[in-house]
Amino acid sequence: MTRERIYLFDTTLRDGQQTPGIDFSVEDKIAIAAMLDDFGVDYIEGGYPGANPTDTDFFQSKRTQKAAFVAFGMTKRAGVSASNDPGLAAILQAKSDAVCLVAKSWDYHVRVALGCTNDENLDSISASVEAVVARGKEALIDCEHFFDGYKANPDYALACAKAAYEAGARWVVLCDTNGGTQPPEIRDIVTAVISSGVPGAHLGIHAHNDTGQAVANSLAAVEAGVRQIQGTLNGIGERCGNANLVTLIPTLALKEAYTSRFETAIDADRLQELTKLSHSFDEMLNRSPDHQMPYVGASAFATKAGIHASALLKDPRTYEHVTPESVGNLRKVMVSDQGGKANFINALKRRGIIVSKDDPKLDQLIAIVKEREATGYAYEGADASFAILAQRILGTVPDFFVVESFRVMVERRFDANGNLKTVSEAVVKVSIDGTTTMSVAEGGHGPVNALDLALRKDLGKYQSEIEDLELVDYKVRILNGGTEAITRVLIESMDGTGARWWTVGVSDNIIDASFQALMDSVIFKLLKNREQPGRAAAE
Repeated sequence: MTRERIYLFDTTLRDGQQTPGIDFSVEDKIAIAAMLDDFGVDYIEGGYPGANPTDTDFFQSKRTQKAAFVAFGMTKRAGVSASNDPGLAAILQAKSDAVCLVAKSWDYHVRVALGCTNDENLDSISASVEAVVARGKEALIDCEHFFDGYKANPDYALACAKAAYEAGARWVVLCDTNGGTQPPEIRDIVTAVISSGVPGAHLGIHAHNDTGQAVANSLAAVEAGVRQIQGTLNGIGERCGNANLVTLIPTLALKEAYTSRFETAIDADRLQELTKLSHSFDEMLNRSPDHQMPYVGASAFATKAGIHASALLKDPRTYEHVTPESVGNLRKVMVSDQGGKANFINALKRRGIIVSKDDPKLDQLIAIVKEREATGYAYEGADASFAILAQRILGTVPDFFVVESFRVMVERRFDANGNLKTVSEAVVKVSIDGTTTMSVAEGGHGPVNALDLALRKDLGKYQSEIEDLELVDYKVRILNGGTEAITRVLIESMDGTGARWWTVGVSDNIIDASFQALMDSVIFKLLKNREQPGRAAAE
């Protein structure tokens, strides 16, 4: 059976840039375009040349090797010919393969936003598309607010779509700009557009996620006949975001409801790069990946409950809808107070620790974890602390050093210039091989910063091993109310290899909880070094 082609249109660099807090530089755009091009999407929309210096510079050169490079802009203004519209001219002159023009398709917007007649707007659509085609470029029209416009005035919305198609547009893209249309409405309206004379092979869908249904609406449109999907990496975009291509692509590629009828440019090998693509993009945005994102999140194939884990280890199909390897992700069986022996055995095995289910030390480990989690520890979010605890119980953690005591002082005072400032000072006494050292440090960013600096100031023969250790995140959660509240501290650390790990501490004293997590961070680093030949210090 011949499968129909679904074309993937990425608008991360244009519509995605409208996300609050995101502002791509030219260098960012070049890097992201290269990632997308290498992954294999069909179209990469780079921005709006002429609208701002960044996008204008970006379109000075063609930025893709395989994908069609798309410039975005508006149709010509009413009352001005296409050849005399400076905005349209800037778009046509850009170094792009295709041009995507936004056109009003809701008569309310034509009247209020454009201030022209319905017929003048139709003329602008036709003339602009003809100008793009005459320039030798592929023409696309984004019918803005199409679904709302159709519900208000179906005849006019259809007229806009037909005007674009009949003028030579390769793609007429139906936009759910406000993101409020529901999947059944999408199906019905797309069907009506096709019935009006615009073939599904020339239709696209551009869905926003304001009701959390951008992916569902995109799939509904495909089922109704459209053959192009627009979306963004990780679903970024204005307000609640755009349709998430990172979710749509594997759904189309792996789910039988679609694989039997459709195909995309993303083959099985490329699909295995999906998790890397998603996480690399988040890294460029300097934000943590969404752990619960479908397919690529750290929790997408994670199991916590003991019964589930036991079944999963016997046959992954019991609790996995696809294999994690198919999208480049990993299976994760977490340890927690809900976990049974299967969770723990698997977690230990991943660390190279083989233990029998009848080993009494395993029972001891499970009991301690469950007891500690009842007091506030959370080992599923602190993998490194669990590794240390497990190895201690199994008798495999060296006594690198012993902290005999620590003290933290916070003083608020006026400095020599008369400015009021708060200063934190920490003292840590550490014993290594019977020799005691005392380190003092002043932290400019609070008591935990001072404590961290003092702890890592002088670890004797281990000092060189922790030079590349860096704390990159610090999270505090109050577990109950009142001044006697129990506090949980999670610390994320990384080293020069790029590896990251989380450690946890719990106490009714936030400084003590922080110190527990700091200690585990250093100890895990030393253990990690001993797993790398040549990295361990001489004992």
